[in-house]
Amino acid sequence: MDILKEISEALIDGNSRLVSTLVQNALDDNIEALDILNKGLIAGMDEIGKLWNDGEIFIPEVLVAARAMNSGSKMIEEALFKDGFKASSTAVIGTVKGDLHDIGKNLVGMMLKGKGINVIDLGVDVTKEQYYEAAVKHQAKFIVCSSLLTTTMIYMKDIVNYFTEKGMREQVVIACGGAPVTQSFASQAGADVYAEDAVKLAKIFLSMTSEVSA
Repeated sequence: MDILKEISEALIDGNSRLVSTLVQNALDDNIEALDILNKGLIAGMDEIGKLWNDGEIFIPEVLVAARAMNSGSKMIEEALFKDGFKASSTAVIGTVKGDLHDIGKNLVGMMLKGKGINVIDLGVDVTKEQYYEAAVKHQAKFIVCSSLLTTTMIYMKDIVNYFTEKGMREQVVIACGGAPVTQSFASQAGADVYAEDAVKLAKIFLSMTSEVSA
């Protein structure tokens, strides 16, 4: 079997140790790091996304696959940079101020990485200032605001307004999501993007990145 396909299947199975071994073997065989990323790791994550959307797997399996993805991607980061690889774009993600839930945010981060997008994860209880400072520092195109509570999701409006006050609103794409968030609320908050789940959000961001690159 093609080692890149083996990497994909090991990732889908959530076998972090095997993914690490196979990635190292691929590097030792002088397979290009970008091919390992795209045809091995990202291909596996794409399949995970499809299985999740089809209801064939659930959050625990997705999180296990995410760990396997991270174990492999960390191993090839140095090789990627040596090859001159640059992520298609950068996303700053976090759970908004007052909210300590992170499963949804973690899923978003994993799916974005699976599309070749650089992810800056600010964690939970993130303030508008932290979002802004990270966006400036990392020249981020995307801002992702996650919330699981109706009492904290209203803070998303403050984040959008803060970027406007700082004169940076037109330079970023702000996305809002989480269990209580709806398209109607996201629009009222002034967000650019709303998606029902992490898979759809990753696809939207990827399409927007492709449009800019074209």
